[in-house]
Amino acid sequence: MTGLYYEEFEVGQTIEHEKRRTISESDNQRFCDMTMNQQPLHLDADFAADTQFGERLVNGLYTMSVAVGVSIPDTTDGTIVANLSYDNVSHPEPVFHGDTIRAQSTVTDKRETSDGERGVVTMKVEVFKVDGDDETLVCEFERTVLSLKKP
Repeated sequence: MTGLYYEEFEVGQTIEHEKRRTISESDNQRFCDMTMNQQPLHLDADFAADTQFGERLVNGLYTMSVAVGVSIPDTTDGTIVANLSYDNVSHPEPVFHGDTIRAQSTVTDKRETSDGERGVVTMKVEVFKVDGDDETLVCEFERTVLSLKKP
């Protein structure tokens, strides 16, 4: 167990997640297949070539899912009761095959449950496309979790 208990989260705390992921064409294809998302902008090179992007985009839900996945070891691995919500999702810039992404989570709110036995923690998760020293925000969302208190 490497996640944080409710008491260990501090409002304003930013957690930089070390794991990064380079998104492959295969990753995007499999995710679209598994979720039955057949949007040609993600899958059809000829279609995508005629759009403002000029090439296929990585499915935005895949980008978001990777960000949640890389955040779990540092935030809620073994200390979570449940994910309660994902809110205010935005994708300000596209992700393309071959792009590397990283994520960070900033605690924006926390409160005890009414019975005082657990806590609700909200984090703003930001996902960045990394290109050398340059980073571009490609996705952001709020993740709210029900967290265990220390035993």
